[in-house]
Amino acid sequence: MLRTYADVEKAISSGDTVVSILEGYLGAIQKNKHLNAFLEVFEESALEQAKKIDLKIKEGTAGKLVGMVVGIKDNLCYKNHRVSAASKILEGFEALFTATAVERLLEEDAIIIGRLNCDEFAMGSSNENSAFGPVRNAINTKMVPGGSSGGSATAVTAGLCTVALGSDTGGSIRQPASFTGTYGLKPTYGRVSRHGLIAYASSFDQIGTFTNNLNDAALILEVIAGPDDFDSTVSTLKPNNYSEIKENKEQKIAVIKESYEMKGLDAEIKLALEKAIIGLKEQGHQVDIISFPYLDHMVPTYYVLSTAEASSNLSRYDGVHFGYRTETAMGVEDTYKKSRSQGFGDEVKRRIMAGTFVLSHGYYDAYYTKGQKVRRVLQDKTNKIFEKYDMILLPTTPTTAFELDEVKDPISMYLQDIYTVHANLTGNPAISIPMGAHSNGLPFGLQVIGENFKERELLNFSRQLEKIEVN
Repeated sequence: MLRTYADVEKAISSGDTVVSILEGYLGAIQKNKHLNAFLEVFEESALEQAKKIDLKIKEGTAGKLVGMVVGIKDNLCYKNHRVSAASKILEGFEALFTATAVERLLEEDAIIIGRLNCDEFAMGSSNENSAFGPVRNAINTKMVPGGSSGGSATAVTAGLCTVALGSDTGGSIRQPASFTGTYGLKPTYGRVSRHGLIAYASSFDQIGTFTNNLNDAALILEVIAGPDDFDSTVSTLKPNNYSEIKENKEQKIAVIKESYEMKGLDAEIKLALEKAIIGLKEQGHQVDIISFPYLDHMVPTYYVLSTAEASSNLSRYDGVHFGYRTETAMGVEDTYKKSRSQGFGDEVKRRIMAGTFVLSHGYYDAYYTKGQKVRRVLQDKTNKIFEKYDMILLPTTPTTAFELDEVKDPISMYLQDIYTVHANLTGNPAISIPMGAHSNGLPFGLQVIGENFKERELLNFSRQLEKIEVN
């Protein structure tokens, strides 16, 4: 099984063709259909791409990611291929262009193997909200893989592709990475172009990576990061050499007291965090436990603002222009109502309704305006932390993966994001690193939040953190 890009490079240098490598992944996908990770395998176009790359290898013109096999979350556009955001409302829709991040991978001779299941419109923390059924955790199929990028996480941990792209709006990369024992990187907001990403909440969404090591995360970020004329919110800063390995000496690390002492934090995850703190001090770092008394405000603020943006972004799916259209409507208004009611799942409808309420006359200032003010406070206070400290260390999730259909209450499900929404509200880069195995046999991760646009430092610190034994 080729789990990392180094494995792929070794196979190619040993004489394997890219076509044979791809066929190995296609066979693994076929054997693991029960995981429901892939909604569609792009076998024809992937084989065509692999054959072209084999010719480039012979000619000595192959790109930086030659033979890397990539799965993409089903909210990323790939021209002339279907994309649905795991929703019935986009039934049969084919992308008219390719997302910038995907295009940049293709330009460096990566292969897009297929589209990966996710929570509908990236709304969820368990990958049970897909219109095409839940994804199962490859480590224990009774468990969820996390969400919303559960298909991406499962595909990488099961070896169904070398790496995968996901999107992170409130933790949708880092939480499933923790649940599946993979590395989940959310770059700084604006570090990677969102052009071609189907929007959920535009001021939160960020494309990121699932990998089986840090080197692959750094390599992909080097390729997909950077300015883009198609996205006015992307930074004009040129990307760094993220794969440059340079140990950060004597870092100052902040551990947030409120997350560390939270009642719902699993005892074994807390113990792993304590061991990580000891290990970091032994490496020569300064680690301080500091107060950041806003933990209880983060999830409510996130859901007020993100649902408001979702209400606006999803208004374009109306049953008229493209996608699903009801067959029982009488007139235009009835077409809108029935198409949206039948085309969207329960969770998406719940968030659209909540967001519409938040933006409605008489409640806009009470909720949306106040939420933006709280977001500004969170950003300012986080920037204050980074005036003194280099990194913030905290758990990724309060528990390991839970069973399918175990969490039925929407509020309880929203609280799964309690440690991850911080970086989305403030825009900071963050990563979940697999740190150990729980006594229940499931993996869990620890999370590091870095300073804006300092992904190289974040990745290098992560290399030191992962050396620490916590089991």
